[in-house]
Formats: sequence, C-alpha cells, structure tokens
Amino acid sequence: MNQSTPTLLYIDDDDALARLVDRGLTRRGYRVVHAASGEEGLERIRRAGAQGSIEDSIDVVALDQYMPGLDGLETLEQIMAIPDTPPVVFVTASQDSSIAVTALKAGAADYLVKDVHGDFIPLLHVAADGALRQAELQRAREEAEAEIHASRDRYAALAAERELLLREVNHRVGNSLQVIASLLHLQASSAAQDEVKAALTNAMGRVAAVAQVHRRLYTSQDLKSVVLNQYLDSLLEDLRRSAEGNRMSRLTLKAEPIEIDPDRAVAVGIIVNELVMNAVKYAYPEGAGPIHVELISRGDDLQLSISDDGVGDNVKADPRSTGMGQRIVAAMASKLDATVERDPAHSGTRIVLKFGRVPAVPGKTSTAAAS
Repeated sequence: MNQSTPTLLYIDDDDALARLVDRGLTRRGYRVVHAASGEEGLERIRRAGAQGSIEDSIDVVALDQYMPGLDGLETLEQIMAIPDTPPVVFVTASQDSSIAVTALKAGAADYLVKDVHGDFIPLLHVAADGALRQAELQRAREEAEAEIHASRDRYAALAAERELLLREVNHRVGNSLQVIASLLHLQASSAAQDEVKAALTNAMGRVAAVAQVHRRLYTSQDLKSVVLNQYLDSLLEDLRRSAEGNRMSRLTLKAEPIEIDPDRAVAVGIIVNELVMNAVKYAYPEGAGPIHVELISRGDDLQLSISDDGVGDNVKADPRSTGMGQRIVAAMASKLDATVERDPAHSGTRIVLKFGRVPAVPGKTSTAAAS
C-alpha cells in the first residue's frame, strides 16, 4: 500500500456519483480511480498486479452491485480469484440484507448502502480505512506465520544436523574406545605378571563399558536415552569373552527394557563391570560358577543386583587388591544417587543398588554408600 496516498478503485457505471466519490475521498487523502464496469475494474486490478508500480497500484476497491454486464457479486467473485487482491468494500443502493450477507461471504471486507446524493461518502471513507487496516493486519499475520514456519524449518534443519553430528561423534568415540580396549587386551595377553594382567583386564572392561554406550547411541533412533537391557546384554557378552584367566563364568541377565540417559547408563555399566569381574575373581576359587545380573523397576525407582552362589563372606582377602574396584563402584553409585547394600540373607554374595529412574534433584544429598 502507498502509505502517503492510498488509491481507491471505484467501480460503478454512474459517472456522476463517481465524480462525487472522487471529490469526497480526495479531500480525505485518497487518490480515486474510476472504472465504469465490472470488466473494466477487473482489468484495472489485473494491470496493477502485473505492473506493480506505485502509479498503477490499487489499495482498496469500492464495488457497486447493479451494473450492466457483470454485476457486483459476479465481479467480486472474480476479484477474489486474483492473487494478492486488494480489499473490497461492497456498495449498493439495495436495502436487501441478503445481498450484504452474500457479498461478505464471497470475501468483501465491508458493506454499505449508497444514495444518489453522495451522503454515503463519509461512510465509504471509514469503510475504506477499516478495510486497509484489516488488510494490513492480515498481511502482518501472514508474514509472522511465514516467519514462524521458516524458523521451524531452520530449527528442524539445525536439529537434524546436530543429531547427525552427535551420531558421528558417538561413532568415533565408540571406535576410539574400542581401539583402546583392544590395545589393553593385547597388553594384558602379553603381560608376564598376574597383577599387571589383572589390572589391564579390569581397565579394558571399564573402557569397554563406556564404549558400549556410545555404540548404542550411534545405532539408536534416540540419542537421549539408552535401553538398559540391550546395553547390559552386550556388556555381559564382552565380559564373557574377557573373563580373567579365561574362566568362563555363566553370566545370566534378567533385565526390563528400561531407558535412562547416557551418562547414567555409563555409571550402571561400570558398576556391573566392576562387580561381575569381582565375582569372577573371588566367588569361585575352584573354578567358574554362575553370576546373575538383574534389573527391575519399582515405580519411579530401579533396582540393580549382581549376585553369585560362591563362597560369600568366606572369601580370602587378596593382598594384591588395591580397593580400586570398590572406590569406582562407590563413585558411580554416588553419580546415580544410589544406595549400595549387601544382601545378608544370600548364601553367596549379592550386591543391591537402588536408584531413581531419572536424575535426582540438584542439591539433594546423595545416599550412596559402598559396601
């Protein structure tokens, strides 16, 4: 719209009334263009849209109902089919309200009754101003909606790119950690001293526990969570292959398909690694035996247990032990805000951890305690 002088196209076959409209609206700040028929008015609107110059622009249309050839309603229908059409004020001498309803339903912005003396011109001025404001608001709304859609598209594209990058990062981190675990395995295999071999094997298990999380994230549809039963199944398979001294313990898993965030999944994996490896080393002095890992949900809380049917409290203390595994379990339990308890009723050894399905509220005191 020409902000300084809006242009009104007055479509009416009454030349005398058109001159009155021209004089009346010109005094009120409008430039008035007259078309004597519906066909001429349509041609004028199409020309304005095609050329796009300020001189040819049409900001608002006043359309008479009764004209030879195309009448007002027929002309209005065709105007509404033109892209980016200006708002239309429907003008008629008829008092028939059905015409007003039909015109408004067809897309007219306003409706008024005219007279032959031009007394309606002030009302036309008000109606034209209102139609222009309404059109401006509609354009602003459409532009805002277009910007919202564009912003959503940009956000979706950025989110997709971020997800792709995260997958690539997890893939590379997982591969790098797997290389480290393999190097530790090779070093452990060639180590001459048992304590060195054991330390390297333990380190390999810890690295593999973290690597499994990144591999899970790389292949998962959801980068924000890890399904624990699948993760623990893969982790235990790694542990079966790396059991100390090739003593193949019978590792069993009973776990529900529980999803938690990747950081907490790492903590769970490292705890399972430490406690399973501890059971492999100490639960069965004479050989291998069953080791059970169980994960169940109890409402908003989770319970993780690692148990064996071995010697239990009768295990002899290993003078070579540094207590590193116990400290790691305590640290990871603190990360989960978990309690760690030994089940006194179990004949072998059963360690039970209880923690929330979601992270604890920041600032809450941890209840973790290593057994």
